[in-house]
Amino acid sequence: MTTNEPLSRTGQSSGHLVGTGVPHSPRIWNYWLGGKDNYVVDREVGDQFSAIYPDIVAVARQSRAFLQRAVTHLTGTVGVRQFLDIGTGLPTADNTHQVAQRVAPEARVVYVDNDPIVLAHARALLTGSTEGTTQYIDADLREPEAIIAAARELLDFDQPIALMLLNILGHIEDTSEARSIVKRLVDALPAGSYLVTADGTNVITGEVFEQAIDLWNQNGKPTYHLRDTDALAQFHEGLELLEPGIVSCPRWRPEDGTPAAPDVDEFCAVSRKP
Repeated sequence: MTTNEPLSRTGQSSGHLVGTGVPHSPRIWNYWLGGKDNYVVDREVGDQFSAIYPDIVAVARQSRAFLQRAVTHLTGTVGVRQFLDIGTGLPTADNTHQVAQRVAPEARVVYVDNDPIVLAHARALLTGSTEGTTQYIDADLREPEAIIAAARELLDFDQPIALMLLNILGHIEDTSEARSIVKRLVDALPAGSYLVTADGTNVITGEVFEQAIDLWNQNGKPTYHLRDTDALAQFHEGLELLEPGIVSCPRWRPEDGTPAAPDVDEFCAVSRKP
């Protein structure tokens, strides 16, 4: 049956209740995706950002399109039935559980976030299929052991799990720390599990995107840090990358017969734990 559980507390969350007068990263992203869960201050910063870097709307939407294709592939072709999605963000359309449960209604999806606003929306809006489950953990990415401990109560760690880390690792400034977090999460997963990542890069538009990110970091919370593809590849070390490897989001397995959209500074990858 569908469950919409109370939030699990896994230690002290670093999230803060952000008021409507302070621009907030998940709400700005929601605005770029065409969502309605944002305020005037978020739209103002979002518009300032897109004035400097108009490609950000394409980045946001291509990232979401990649999520849809990756989850569809993992559910429909590979047969994954469990997803651990860390850094949920505000619900919009075609969230992980909606995509997975369209293909496999029995799929189980656990979302993780440490933002009170995000989690309040998630409890209200992210409801699953009748057969599957959709549940929530209140935890900080910087505490991977706490996430895994809570997830063990909700997922079967004897069966493959797809770990979703989309637009979340960029919030960890130090690449070595981010690598450590990913490794600790992946090490806890059973063989045959998958890692799915996507994050902003400075590969295509370089300095222009960096300038826009500087604006973001001066006005919004939490801060974000772009990486190149070599740094992103480090998150998948020791894993088996699925074709086509680490690529701009539109290039990851576009739908049959549909030409890939223009490249954006958001690179993604899916890999399998042997």
